[in-house]
Amino acid sequence: MQIAPLAADDRAQWEALARGYKDFYATATSDAEYALAWQRLLAQDGVYGLGAKIDGELVGIAHYLFHTSTWFRTTCYLQDLFTAPAARGRGVARALIEAVAEAARAQGATRYYWLTQDSNATARALYDKVALNKGFIRYDFPLHPGG
Repeated sequence: MQIAPLAADDRAQWEALARGYKDFYATATSDAEYALAWQRLLAQDGVYGLGAKIDGELVGIAHYLFHTSTWFRTTCYLQDLFTAPAARGRGVARALIEAVAEAARAQGATRYYWLTQDSNATARALYDKVALNKGFIRYDFPLHPGG
């Protein structure tokens, strides 16, 4: 398995995985939003992407970003993590989590975290092995009508 930053020739395989991720979470995403996300990931425009390849095929993706907070200068947030169903159970997600951790350390991050739905039992089985669940519950406040 090779883990590396996403590259221009990963576009089609990346989109298939990104669509799988968005479908899993039932998040409607337009073609224009996928195109913009891809452009931002390649440009490292505040967001970063890693891909996991097995035998040259992209089988997993991780998107992450850095932000500041009141208490920590640099924090790393793993925003999206997805493994192709056929590649699950082969250590892809764990390898991507570790690769983002390396990037976080390189940036001097003090904290590295992510979110998942409480019903995502498959992912949580891995997350419970590699990280601490501190029991927070997320709330989203709608900033726009219908949002």
